[in-house]
Amino acid sequence: MGNTKIQQIKVSEKKIKTEKSDHVYHRFQLINGEHPIKSLIPEAAVCYQARSRKGGEVAFFNYQLAKEIGLLEENHPEQLNDVLRESILYTFGIVIINEFDQMNKIQFPKEDIRPNTYMATRYLQLQHPCKKGTTSGDGRSIWNGTISHRGKTYDVSSCGTGATKLSPASNINKKFYQTGDPSVSYGCGYSEKDEGLGALFFSEILSRNGLKTERVLAIIEFEKGLSINVRVHENLLRPSHFFNHLKQGNLPVLKKMVDYYISRETSNHQWPLSLKLEQDKYQFLLKTVSKTFAEMSANFEDQYLFCWLDWDGDNILMDGGIIDYGSVRQFGLYHHEYRYDDVERMSTSIKEQKLKARYIVQTFAQITDYLIHQKKRPIEDFKNDPALVQFDEMFDYYKLRNALYKIGIAPKYFDDLILNYGQVLKNYQEDFSYFEMAKSITGPKKVPDGINWNAVFCMRDILRELPQMLLSRGVQGRLNDEEFIDIIKSSYATKDDLKVSPKRSQKILSFQSHYLEIVKYASKFADCSTEKMLLEISMRSSVINKYDRVTGDSITTIVAKIMNKKPKLKADEIAEILKEFTLYQNLNPEINKGVSNFEKAKEHSKIVKNILQIVRDFREGI
Repeated sequence: MGNTKIQQIKVSEKKIKTEKSDHVYHRFQLINGEHPIKSLIPEAAVCYQARSRKGGEVAFFNYQLAKEIGLLEENHPEQLNDVLRESILYTFGIVIINEFDQMNKIQFPKEDIRPNTYMATRYLQLQHPCKKGTTSGDGRSIWNGTISHRGKTYDVSSCGTGATKLSPASNINKKFYQTGDPSVSYGCGYSEKDEGLGALFFSEILSRNGLKTERVLAIIEFEKGLSINVRVHENLLRPSHFFNHLKQGNLPVLKKMVDYYISRETSNHQWPLSLKLEQDKYQFLLKTVSKTFAEMSANFEDQYLFCWLDWDGDNILMDGGIIDYGSVRQFGLYHHEYRYDDVERMSTSIKEQKLKARYIVQTFAQITDYLIHQKKRPIEDFKNDPALVQFDEMFDYYKLRNALYKIGIAPKYFDDLILNYGQVLKNYQEDFSYFEMAKSITGPKKVPDGINWNAVFCMRDILRELPQMLLSRGVQGRLNDEEFIDIIKSSYATKDDLKVSPKRSQKILSFQSHYLEIVKYASKFADCSTEKMLLEISMRSSVINKYDRVTGDSITTIVAKIMNKKPKLKADEIAEILKEFTLYQNLNPEINKGVSNFEKAKEHSKIVKNILQIVRDFREGI
């Protein structure tokens, strides 16, 4: 960068910092490192001075999200201008002055040093030597602060802002690292642009489809593919933010953390205002966590979302939202034997996520009892806690709701069907699971980031095709064995995988019988004919069970294509591609998806067609 450009940036930074409050971008100034946790619970964070990090360019900015959180006005054009670009770069283009810098007395220009500190939060992490969370937390991230809009407060954090003392590398090797040290990867404190783009595309698609997740606000790109990736969510606290204080037996700090969380959720209108007594608030917290994690784990199973839940509660937010997309996958089939290889250990599998979620609830039962009685009892004392009974009941309930939803039945009929015909639904679930769980006889195989044992049947396909076929040949015109297998077979299936044994033949018949029973019961509640209900189901199911749905493999391939595009895609071009792509990946039949304008945008039509083809090619993968 030339001297003229540097001088321009310095002038712009001064302008942004001193501009009057009516400036169109004045709300960027609110994101300045200040966060309630710093003053209310100083034990829960390590605070760092920060300095400006030069040489960055805006690789992406999320205009829609910026408007949702009140950072931009609603009528702001979805285009970068010079002042907006410089507001983004000044607000988020920072790097911490860490322990290495301080020990080596490295001097930085005074004008580059920010007035406020930025916190790295402490939380429990499985990969640290200390299993009590005394040394773990944000290893390459800081919290930029909060921003409030329309009665809701949002947390803002950035990944890639420098090496903190809380990273696994620092504590395993017992040394402080200089930010950017090439001898370590994660411990160097930087993140990369492809990480940001992967999280961006994945999170926006999942968010559009009703799943809770952190979202990417901005990506600032530096040389050699490095980046700062800025994330936003209503509340970025994880279970692990509580578990470290529990494991250490630090009741005063645990109580402050829980009280802060309850206060934040109440002010964000997520909790009732009527709860006054501490005991009632703590009990409500436990019930909320139990319900939230039951619903979350049921949804993850049924949407084939792998999030690597574990006992430390690190890879999930308190509201069940997805965070840290490095190991998150969405499978095209129910690849329930897939495990992510994190070098030192293998991850949990997707079907084990329920047990991990349940254990997190059990830990919150321990926390609740600790807060109320001020004495810490062993975790084993809570294996039969009422919160776990609630978890099991709610998990089963959400599994039944998800089964009905995937069939294509409207939500307004769910509770009546579950209440009156629960056993039929459970029989249907058993048939569905038989095919969903089927694995290839070829056995386990290594994949680029772990190990998998391929599933062989795509049950989305039968749910999409069956109502149409029943409408065309009559409700009694059921599929024979060969037709059924031909629809659900995947590209992973070998000839031997597709053989129809007597048991499989019986299951094909049973599946269709129970499916039709459910359709007839739904038509009874809707007071319409079976054919009319099938028509409604067919329309809804074609959206819910879209043929070409995003998978982790497709996101990885799409990001690589965007990264390798020559000439490089500009920030607004990526924003436009993302907008149209997520619109296409909307799987919610309740929402009018609108009309794509890709054909009008000729300069994008080729890359978009390539992206859609990638999704189709990897539709069955991990």
